[in-house]
Amino acid sequence: MIPAIGPETLLMFGVGGLLIWLAIGKEYEPTLLLPIGFGVLLGNLPNSPMNQPEGMLALLFDFGIDTELFPLFIFIGIGAMMDFRPLLSQPLFAVLGAAGQLGIFATLILATVVGFPLNEAASIAVIGAIDGPTSIYVSSLLAPELLPAIAVTAYSYMSLVPIIQPPLMRMFTTSKERRIRMEYAPRPVPRSAVIAFPIVVTIVVGMLVPASAPLVATLMFGSLLKESGVVNQLASTASNELANLSTIFLGLTVGSLMQADTFLQQQTLFILLLGLIAFAFDTVAGIIFGKILATVTGGKVNPLVGAAGISAFPMSGRLVQKVAQEEDFTNHVLMHAMGANTAGQLGSVIAGGILLTLVQMLG
Repeated sequence: MIPAIGPETLLMFGVGGLLIWLAIGKEYEPTLLLPIGFGVLLGNLPNSPMNQPEGMLALLFDFGIDTELFPLFIFIGIGAMMDFRPLLSQPLFAVLGAAGQLGIFATLILATVVGFPLNEAASIAVIGAIDGPTSIYVSSLLAPELLPAIAVTAYSYMSLVPIIQPPLMRMFTTSKERRIRMEYAPRPVPRSAVIAFPIVVTIVVGMLVPASAPLVATLMFGSLLKESGVVNQLASTASNELANLSTIFLGLTVGSLMQADTFLQQQTLFILLLGLIAFAFDTVAGIIFGKILATVTGGKVNPLVGAAGISAFPMSGRLVQKVAQEEDFTNHVLMHAMGANTAGQLGSVIAGGILLTLVQMLG
């Protein structure tokens, strides 16, 4: 006998279908939204064995979400794909990576003002990093009840970076500023420095912000695998098979948690709104600091580069190049933007650790 399906379940089927359509029809972050969308369908199937305590989805949750392993596995893969040379050759852009996280802390304050307890406010605020794995890691520790809404919000905004960021870039910069050319004569980065960087960062950040150690360590381990040059197969596995499998399992599991009784609440709308505010504020803060650097350096820094200070790597860096070339097709700021973008990726995991530490201290 076919079980009765209520209007809430049908609505969630619609949400899952929308995510799948965005992934396939619009190609918005299909790697992320396709598994999540299908997971929504699976999680809302009535009487499905997969949703039982011994079912596939429950086992995946216990193995990869409850233990935080899936986000950490993905960070190993991200680290194996990143190149920190643009940042190491231009360490000034670390400032933009830090500025690109200010929206997180502004939204933390706003979320507490509107009534969210500190642990939930911190989980919502980290959406502003536009870093799905970090958002899932932090929320699974601080506010697991909000994990489905936070995860889908973070990944949805990741997919909407090409739509949300360019208008903000144009709004907060002038045509003259967007035309600023930046000389790219990078200082050679010794191989020893590239290898030492992930080791030093892991030790220093792990000691200063212990709560961020798992995130930073896995990101830096992936970088070390790549830059060592002696374990190419491991680096390839980390950036391909490990990252892809973890993304599939993470997406399916997070999607399955988006069930009608927990997801269809007014609170979810607040999370969507606050996440958008955090994202926008991070982008604007980066641009403003970019304008400050432009003034301090006598017009040698294009403020657009500051917009790449969020952690949507490498999408945000490429968008900066695109917007700059709308004004002047011969203007190339990509490598500068990538320096800020890698700094933003590192800054987001540190910010996540700071939030965890803050809640532990005040909670």
